[in-house]
Amino acid sequence: MICVSIGRGRHRSMIAEARHVAEQGADLVELRLDYIRRAVNIKRLLANRRCPIIATCRREDDGGKWNASDTDRMTLLRQAIAEGVDYVDLEEDVAGQIPRYGKTKRIVSYHNFVETPEDVQSIHDRMVKLDPDIVKIATLAHHPHDNLRLLQLIENSKVPTVAFCMGEQGVLSRLLSGRFGAPFTYATFHEERALAPGQLSYRQMTEMYRYTDISKSTAVYGVVADPVGHSLSPIIHNAAFRDSELDMVYIPFRVPLDELGSFLGDCPDLGIKGLSITIPHKEEVMQFLDQVDTDAATIGACNTAVFDGEQISGYNTDHQAAVDSLLRTHSKSGTTPLKGKTSLILGSGGAAKSVAYGLTQLGSDVVITSRNEERTMALAERFNCRTVPWEERQKIRAGILINTTPIGMHPKVDESPYEKRHIDRGMVVFDTVYNPEQTLLIKYAREQNCRVITGVDMFIRQAELQFRHFTGQEAPKEVMRNQLKRSTGAARY
Repeated sequence: MICVSIGRGRHRSMIAEARHVAEQGADLVELRLDYIRRAVNIKRLLANRRCPIIATCRREDDGGKWNASDTDRMTLLRQAIAEGVDYVDLEEDVAGQIPRYGKTKRIVSYHNFVETPEDVQSIHDRMVKLDPDIVKIATLAHHPHDNLRLLQLIENSKVPTVAFCMGEQGVLSRLLSGRFGAPFTYATFHEERALAPGQLSYRQMTEMYRYTDISKSTAVYGVVADPVGHSLSPIIHNAAFRDSELDMVYIPFRVPLDELGSFLGDCPDLGIKGLSITIPHKEEVMQFLDQVDTDAATIGACNTAVFDGEQISGYNTDHQAAVDSLLRTHSKSGTTPLKGKTSLILGSGGAAKSVAYGLTQLGSDVVITSRNEERTMALAERFNCRTVPWEERQKIRAGILINTTPIGMHPKVDESPYEKRHIDRGMVVFDTVYNPEQTLLIKYAREQNCRVITGVDMFIRQAELQFRHFTGQEAPKEVMRNQLKRSTGAARY
């Protein structure tokens, strides 16, 4: 069940939004009384309600907007109970002062916007003594492991418990709380009006993640990155799972580089069966893998991990995606169309490694350049490639230009790693940036009548290959491509 939190300054707006989400299928709505700018009219808010209501009035210290006296706040909450509100949210320090009355159920809550305390179990034990129907604990995540601690708290509690971590690192606990037995989780009315850090919208929870379908049997997948908020992988993989009628969900996991090992250790307990690995973890993850395929071992980078019990197997689908994308542009050029052609790779990270490996396998003369000279030299030595200083990259006469840097990525869409005047008409220009699809570099290349490969081409292809590793099935590639283009606005090109 999803509870939609609504915080508006006017009664009319709050009532309208509550009615709207109820008509959309919401099972529970939280009315944030502390957001109303004038005297709160409880009767008006509860009249003709379409679904059960939680009355909440949060103080500023607890992340709310109530700045009047605490006496007035408790009077308001007592009034809501007297008027027969379905649930009332009471912080633990006032729960003992507001007795149970009528049929109103009591949510006793604890909020910590600073950390997830080590003694969270003792906090829960303390709250259970305050006559709750539901215990709610919301804390700020500083470590990925904080999520598992709260989810296991839900699972082991005899009293129904809603517990999750706030912040970007806590998104997984919001999405998986039902899997561990929480009676509901929280969502906001709209993506742009989150009432707490890391809160997702009702539309995202229902349409992208299908929260109400997640159960103990649901296999969990996701993308590991830092940051992760920009990733569009959840959009396309969840669309593919839905189209294929698979009991699977794909979640974004923000994991700092120094906590990757700890997170991977938590994966079996979280129900995670597979991961997409991206910046900055593609190389670091190698040390934690039990088995690595030949390509990933040779490249020294992994973008796909699959769990079999405690065993983790690693794969690299980036290189095959890059090769497939390049070969499609040379489909009429013979069996070895790239042999002997000069390819200039911009960048020296994990994606550059995969592209360099694929191109050298096809016999291309590869030249590598990046702002990091040490990484450039190490990559060139690994695959026996040439190098050129970043400042001199545009002097190379290359038949194929590949950008693996983030230059041109949203929101800095007015940047290009290569000047238009240096792009030759006979070039193939390949930009691995997929958001936006039509980067400035791609626009320059089109204006020069070059053959182009966009980041969408490679991104979808590597995701197709990941889907195969995750499910053992062929991916619905057109579903994935159309979903990505809708999400990036690329369909208009």
